[in-house]
Amino acid sequence: MTVQAVPSSDIDLWTDAALRDPYPLHRALRDLGPAVWLPRFEFYALARYADVKRTLADSETFVSGQGVGMNQAINTTMPGNILASDGDVHDTLRRIVGAPFGTAAIRSLRAAIAEEAERVADAVMTKKHFDGVTELAWHLPLMVISKLVGLPEAGRERMLVWASATFDALGPPGPRFQAAAPAYRELNTYVATQAVPGNLVPGSWGDEIYAAAARGEIPIEDCPKHLVTYITPSLDTTIFGMTNALWLFAEHPEAWDALRQEPTLIGNAVSEVLRLESPVQYFTRVCTRDTVIGDMPLAAGSRVLLCFGSANRDERAWDEPERFDVRRDAKNQLAFGHGAHECIGMPLARLEMHALITALAKRVRRFTVDKPVRALNNLLRGFERLPMTVE
Repeated sequence: MTVQAVPSSDIDLWTDAALRDPYPLHRALRDLGPAVWLPRFEFYALARYADVKRTLADSETFVSGQGVGMNQAINTTMPGNILASDGDVHDTLRRIVGAPFGTAAIRSLRAAIAEEAERVADAVMTKKHFDGVTELAWHLPLMVISKLVGLPEAGRERMLVWASATFDALGPPGPRFQAAAPAYRELNTYVATQAVPGNLVPGSWGDEIYAAAARGEIPIEDCPKHLVTYITPSLDTTIFGMTNALWLFAEHPEAWDALRQEPTLIGNAVSEVLRLESPVQYFTRVCTRDTVIGDMPLAAGSRVLLCFGSANRDERAWDEPERFDVRRDAKNQLAFGHGAHECIGMPLARLEMHALITALAKRVRRFTVDKPVRALNNLLRGFERLPMTVE
């Protein structure tokens, strides 16, 4: 194999226009090559499906322990949590922090989540006109996380602000990063001083984290970082996945008709929503040794940007990738990552999305959306407002 020089590009994925519609820029990156150097940000971008998947699968060459964000300020705070750990440490954290997301634990939540989804679906049907974000998509994730993490009442109302700020803080230096920094610091102060033993609900996820520390299984000083993991990724990612689903079903009524006629398609449809409109668009890794991506050389120490949203629309991997098809086999989409660092909360997110879509399919014949407003976040893709009408 002949190694080629890595192309360079001045593409900026974090302008307001790019966040509203990143897909033309993603295609441009894919067309430039397997890896593209972005000198403005001093990292490589990997935008093709095969290269992103291969990188995620090779957790020894491409590590998370030096942080998965796009700026040094945030990356230096990350080591110790499950997102920024490797090897045996990561395996231990997946066992402990990931325990609430195991098969048996998720199975035990199904009935309660289905019941709550039915209730919130009934509530919006009485209104007919509502905001799909604040009055529908927020409800299940907020209810589940605030209850199961066992947080004290004081501070719960800030969870959505903190979640959004955390993902903005993971982005490159710039106005959104700067605006997010105070809320990110506030979250870290909250988990270190308020979400602590004595304030956490006995037997809750948070309480069990401190119990594991008391048994010597994890350092007690890292417990606040694990609570951040429960609070932030479990909220906005699921909420944005739900809003993206509502918008896609409004845009594609034939897909909604298919689900209503064949409810067994709902699980498949969830995967297709996540593929076409991936809630998390980017994370980074650091290359530990000289390697080659495609035919492009990457030097040890290089940081690489993994473009999940681009990989999930790569025409090299998917037929008609920009078409929304609820019958497509999309189980290999990368919205939740892949390999050792596949998102621990994926089973819960899928369960919540499935429950909400199931409840709505029983009641809603048609969605319409009027003047949706995109959320502009450094890492996330979804909606800030989604004014809806249901029939």
